[in-house]
Amino acid sequence: MSNRDEKNAEIQHRFLVLTKEGREIPISLDKTGGQAEIENEFPALAKLIKFEVLSQKPGEEPPSIKLMQKMELVGYEPASDSGHFRFWPKGALILKLLEDWAEVIALEHFGAMQIETPILYDWKHEAIRSQGESFHERHYLVHVPYHPEKEFVLRFAGDFGLFCMVSDANISYRHLPLRLYEYSKSYRYERRGELVGLRRLRGFSMPDIHSFCTDIDQAWEEYKELYRHYATLAEAIGVEYAIIFRVVEEFYAKYRGQILDMLQYSQKPAVIEILSGMKHYWAVKHEFQGLDAVGGACQVATVQLDVEDAERYGITYINSTGNKQGCVICHSSIGALERWIYLLLEASQKAEIPQFPFWLAPTQVRLIPVSDQFLDFCFKMAKELRKSRIRAEVDDRGETVSNRVRQAEMDWIPYILVIGQKEIDSGKLAVKKRGEKSLFKLDLPVLVAEIQSLAKDMPFRQSTLPILMSKQPVFFG
Repeated sequence: MSNRDEKNAEIQHRFLVLTKEGREIPISLDKTGGQAEIENEFPALAKLIKFEVLSQKPGEEPPSIKLMQKMELVGYEPASDSGHFRFWPKGALILKLLEDWAEVIALEHFGAMQIETPILYDWKHEAIRSQGESFHERHYLVHVPYHPEKEFVLRFAGDFGLFCMVSDANISYRHLPLRLYEYSKSYRYERRGELVGLRRLRGFSMPDIHSFCTDIDQAWEEYKELYRHYATLAEAIGVEYAIIFRVVEEFYAKYRGQILDMLQYSQKPAVIEILSGMKHYWAVKHEFQGLDAVGGACQVATVQLDVEDAERYGITYINSTGNKQGCVICHSSIGALERWIYLLLEASQKAEIPQFPFWLAPTQVRLIPVSDQFLDFCFKMAKELRKSRIRAEVDDRGETVSNRVRQAEMDWIPYILVIGQKEIDSGKLAVKKRGEKSLFKLDLPVLVAEIQSLAKDMPFRQSTLPILMSKQPVFFG
């Protein structure tokens, strides 16, 4: 056992619930019960406690695993290592839209600068190895041809290249807080028995924001700003989640008020895990844990207050007196984008009518001609809708109208347009909205305005699938 492992084994943990009003409720570690007050007042938090604190893992497969394939979003890649996935066109579209969403948060809302660094690093690099070993061999080691003595590690977070980059930079206190954003693939060699669809995987897409701060006070302000962005956007995407803070005892005693400020912003309680000593590079972190349909949870958005890595990597800035000084680092991310897809699918299974958030729906409008003589009209209308930044397609397959409407409902299409001679003559479209039983009539400009209002100011990408569904290949099933 390493010195780090021996030290970590000595650290004690205790858990409590902290409400937004500042009330503390101890969490019993008795797996047979003792959480009645929490279950009654905070049911989402009670689910997280069962999974995260009491280690009561669900005994059934999350429905999203079958659903991600049935909906032709994501599939297993048998030609790769376990925990790596193929994304078909619809899934790739959702992944790219989430990537755009993360970039808007980082660059426009938070004002970060974008960088890019390698995914492969020398395992003999002292700082990288020191940080990497805290992950207990959950990494991919790579050997290169012709130089068997060389060993590299695939990045399992955005820290390695970023920290090396910043340690080489000339930074003044006037530059701080220094906010840097990077989007890249990361890799963690999770144990085979831990792999669960898109909830726990080995290759994932991570948008990271790191803020380099002058001192702990500036770092707390940065931490709270990041928290507010992630809380607002977690609410906007519509998945069920709960909050957990993990904090060293002396930090909790000193900075409990800072945590309370954040809970009052999000109007939610949180689980607080209090550690007797430093176990990692951070003194405090929080996680927004998404809750699935079978009692599981997974970390998505997180912020971590790092008080060690600046010294480890030699990251300094010139303070107002002209001397070098170490900084405090806020690590943060909205989380692996694959996990957001997982949680969106899981949330759909809790809903009375499953659907994607409108801006993420791979197809937003499907046109169904009542016969082939109206196909050309539908095709031209779909092209016009696409020009209006609406993902539209035409179901020209040789099925009855009722079967095609039924299939559109099974595909969670938000708007279904049935087009025949009446619609062409009147200029009024027969529209079926998801979740509503009856058709209603709208003219095209009104429909476009309504759809565009649903998309709001969220990112948009056009579908890469052909307009005619007869031209679209079947990727699964």
